[in-house]
Amino acid sequence: MRSISRIADVSINTVSKLLVEAGEAALAIHDENVRDVKAGRVQCDEIWSFCYAKAKNVSTAKAAPDGAGDVWTWTAIDAESKLMVSYFVDDRGAESAMILMDDLRARLANRVQLTTDGHRAYLEAVEVAFGADVDYAQLVKLYGEQGGKGSEVRYSPAECTGIRNRRVEGNPDIAHVSTSHVERMNLSIRMQNRRFTRLTNAFSKKLDNHIHALALYFAFYNFCRIHKSLKVTPAMAAGITDRLWSLEDIVAKIDEMAPPPAKRGPYKKRGEKISN
Repeated sequence: MRSISRIADVSINTVSKLLVEAGEAALAIHDENVRDVKAGRVQCDEIWSFCYAKAKNVSTAKAAPDGAGDVWTWTAIDAESKLMVSYFVDDRGAESAMILMDDLRARLANRVQLTTDGHRAYLEAVEVAFGADVDYAQLVKLYGEQGGKGSEVRYSPAECTGIRNRRVEGNPDIAHVSTSHVERMNLSIRMQNRRFTRLTNAFSKKLDNHIHALALYFAFYNFCRIHKSLKVTPAMAAGITDRLWSLEDIVAKIDEMAPPPAKRGPYKKRGEKISN
């Protein structure tokens, strides 16, 4: 941000304000356009990050703002079009799962096959949001004990020793019970958003900025970036738009949402008094 402010010769506050406006515009673009999605298989997952300080350090952090601590991004992706249908940023609790599923259900146009991991919060959330109108299964990964005492224990995940598919609701096709696409999406999020990089000082300092950065990323991913395997954008593959968007469309949305200019007072010359 400081580099941009120097190159553009503007205040860093101007850059910050523009990013907030761009984030709000990206949220509106997703909310207005990702509707009536005709999906076949939807996969859901959560990805961890933190804001200002990790949860264990918030109590001793200096002037920690609201929202400081662990932050989870809940995602729901269409496995066929690769469209990010729904996302939500908060904690990893049951209420967050409920919000994601309610939002996902409102954006779908048809019954889908839904796959999540074994996180318990999904069970009630899917039941409340979809009822019996979903083919839902959970994919539970089994992990073995991790031996050793060196740095490889700290930085390497435990070995996955098996997978168990569990039918929860409806009649899901077991051959398509998978979270591979959404987990690959999580990798893209972590690789392409600096604030998700581990063991650095690039983390978000404010929760609102974290949400706005993700909103911009998902708007660009859905509408502006051609998917390598699809040869079109996910939004085009899902049939919710028929053209390739550009960043100019996001800028146009910023201008559309901008409040009208305030009425200026009467102009006066130096030394001139303005009469009532």
